[in-house]
Amino acid sequence: MKKRVVITGMGAVTPVGNNVNDMWRNIKLGMNGIETLNLINIEDHRVKFGAEVKNLNFDDFIDRKKARHNDRFTNLALISAIEAYENSKLHKEEIDLNRFGVIFGSGIGGLQTIENEYERGLKRGFDKISPFFIPKSIINLAAANIAIELSAKATCLGIVTACASASNAIGEAFKNIKDGYTIIMLAGGAEAAFTHLGVGGFTSLTTLSDSNDPNRASIPFDAERSGFVMGEGAGSLLLEDLDHAKNRGAKIYAEIVGYGSTCDAYHITAPAADGEGAVRSMEIALSDACLAPDDIGYINAHGTGTISNDMCETIAVKKVFKDCLDKIAISSTKSMTGHLLGASGAIEAIIAIKALEDGFMPPTINYRVPDPNCDLDVIPNVGRLRDLKYVMSNSFGFGGHNASLIFKKWEVNHE
Repeated sequence: MKKRVVITGMGAVTPVGNNVNDMWRNIKLGMNGIETLNLINIEDHRVKFGAEVKNLNFDDFIDRKKARHNDRFTNLALISAIEAYENSKLHKEEIDLNRFGVIFGSGIGGLQTIENEYERGLKRGFDKISPFFIPKSIINLAAANIAIELSAKATCLGIVTACASASNAIGEAFKNIKDGYTIIMLAGGAEAAFTHLGVGGFTSLTTLSDSNDPNRASIPFDAERSGFVMGEGAGSLLLEDLDHAKNRGAKIYAEIVGYGSTCDAYHITAPAADGEGAVRSMEIALSDACLAPDDIGYINAHGTGTISNDMCETIAVKKVFKDCLDKIAISSTKSMTGHLLGASGAIEAIIAIKALEDGFMPPTINYRVPDPNCDLDVIPNVGRLRDLKYVMSNSFGFGGHNASLIFKKWEVNHE
């Protein structure tokens, strides 16, 4: 018998707020988190803007020595995980730690450490680089450090599927509990790629917006869009077996009911032009949840702001929701947060859950010029009230990775 899975904790570190409540308040207000980059010297870079995490002191959350031995992406992951765990009101002594696992994603991992240690090696010799170089830089150490911090002893995995990493981590954690392997899972993603290599690499790939106006830089679905704006941050969700959550009297934020994961098998960076992989991902998630397309009230889009991604996602949504497009609204909160790469799916899952909870669909901000190739209801500029029962969150990554998650509103009196 399949288990039902609910969300009992959430944590977020983002360009628009360093906890879930602050982030959601600013998302509802339509705050733009994109500013001139400060983490690197941008003098020699064509791209000047990014969506950085602001006013965050790691020492307020993590032991100073431990924080110094972690890459920035791992510290962001830990801070979001600690918030989610504390938000869930779990206590280690009251749970079976052997059935508590972690699945956490990142698209790039410790790029800052790699860049710093390479420069150190050139100057001092490569035998003199930090002994923490490897454990600071490898992607699985975000999941491992979270597991160590929370004493989670069941499965512990690092998911790497580019910009779908966090959504795949959440989906795989969902499956672990649904199939009875675990009772509690901490899942999400983190990214911190603001380095010369990170910004330069995406610039050379011609995927970044080179706008000189922060209010016209991240403009998904707008006809004048020219690429995405890099962001950084982390998001964590605490997933729990429904019976376990009820037995301990946990506050339940939402139920996760569907997950789809596919591959375009088409190109290393470009999405399939007909949206075929994205279509299957959404259809699998709907089938997993035993839902029809017209059950979904809102989609948090992948919506990066690149020409091809937004057009292909529009095509895919039209194919899946063809008979009920007049009932569906879709927005890209990357217009506010920038693109958090491997962390984006976790942050957007939290936003989707908060949309369910508050009955509020966040906007796509700074939208001015409609694109006939992206002619869905993208909730332009101002959020909208709507009573929602089911929402979907999409994430699509380089390499053709597609992931779709479906969440259901938690109504105590109807469960």
